[in-house]
Amino acid sequence: MPGEPYPIIEVQPRWVLEPEAMGSKDKFWYRQPGANAADWLFKHPQANTGQHWAEKIAAEVAAKLSIFHAVVELAVFQNARGSATESFARDGRALFHGNQVLGGKVLGYNANATFRHSSHTVMNIFLGIERTFTTPEAGRKAKVRMAEYVMLDALIGNTDRHHENWGILRKWTGDHWSGSLAPSFDHASSLGRELRDEKRLQFLTDNRVGSYSEKGHGGIYWSQDEKRGPSPLALVRTAAREQGEFFGPALEKLRTVERGVLSEIVDRVPADWMTPVARQFTLALMCYNLQQLQNLLP
Repeated sequence: MPGEPYPIIEVQPRWVLEPEAMGSKDKFWYRQPGANAADWLFKHPQANTGQHWAEKIAAEVAAKLSIFHAVVELAVFQNARGSATESFARDGRALFHGNQVLGGKVLGYNANATFRHSSHTVMNIFLGIERTFTTPEAGRKAKVRMAEYVMLDALIGNTDRHHENWGILRKWTGDHWSGSLAPSFDHASSLGRELRDEKRLQFLTDNRVGSYSEKGHGGIYWSQDEKRGPSPLALVRTAAREQGEFFGPALEKLRTVERGVLSEIVDRVPADWMTPVARQFTLALMCYNLQQLQNLLP
């Protein structure tokens, strides 16, 4: 039996704090009244997309795999459906996006690039992490966590892990900075959220869901010589071979995952938020990706 449908937050106009300038989608911060209430970011999906349910499903998959992630809920604002993400930059912590980290730590890195940034590679990300977390153990922990995010991208088909879609949380404690890799966030560009049902059905009927996954172009590169980023799956295949110390532990999280786990997550999206074809495609996509990733396990 499927679980209970995910709850839906009814965001009230009086809760709105300010518009959010970063990014292309309409979004705003709000805070529900109450003691110690956190700020939340409401995001409207782009027209005719499933960005809102993609965000929720991705967060639930991350939770099932014990991958550090931003909390996401389905939400409605003035009869418009969207998603709400809980702020993780709080309690004195500030978020430094990946472009800020790499711009300050990797010589020659262009922090202002916005499209097809081939210097945004796994190795440059790891170098930025090494130079941010100065103890070997802290650096290793952050690299494994980042590998988990990249593996999650491959599982859900997230093609938008650009250098502002990861970051480091810093806090001034006493006489020094302390920090950690921020949770994985902004997974709206995943799970075929941009497809119309006619196209989803065509992929399903022709048994080409795997082709859709393999042809996607992600926001992280392996080589600076690449003209376009590899698919999230292709990136993990290479990284698992070349950086197994970090990607091996990430992939281990998938060893016992089965189709039923993913099906239950998808099934809990309320019935009128997602069409049957979208559910079928979403599950088929994740199952294909899961099998490909499990094939990398020893």
